[in-house]
Amino acid sequence: MDPQQELFSYLLVTLKKEYPDMVFDGVMPPEETPYPFIYLADSQLIDDFSNKSVIFGNVYQTIHVWHNNSRQRGTVSNIGSNIKDIARNLVYTDNFKWDIRNINQRIISDDSTSITLMHCVIEIEYKFSPKSKKINQGG
Repeated sequence: MDPQQELFSYLLVTLKKEYPDMVFDGVMPPEETPYPFIYLADSQLIDDFSNKSVIFGNVYQTIHVWHNNSRQRGTVSNIGSNIKDIARNLVYTDNFKWDIRNINQRIISDDSTSITLMHCVIEIEYKFSPKSKKINQGG
């Protein structure tokens, strides 16, 4: 599997377990979606090195959190903090080892709708490498 897709799938499944009915991907949710909600946005993959059997590189993942109550900045901040904890706890997926390098979090006012939203933007950078055969064999 492609590294960025494997990371994206891991984050999507894990966040949906933690936040049922709040996590969206692919396209923004419909207008009637209740707040707060989480949107897994763009991913970027940069290969550092690859050959026929090995790939190393970096994946950058952006995650958004929106809330329609500007007085509940703490709720947005707590969700963002939990997302970062989930991201930090990732070490292995089926095919790759993950080493988190950077997390950038911004909380901003968003006036793109008729009401001002609280908008948390989380940008995560991971370094990835293939799992070794020893790890794949459970030891």
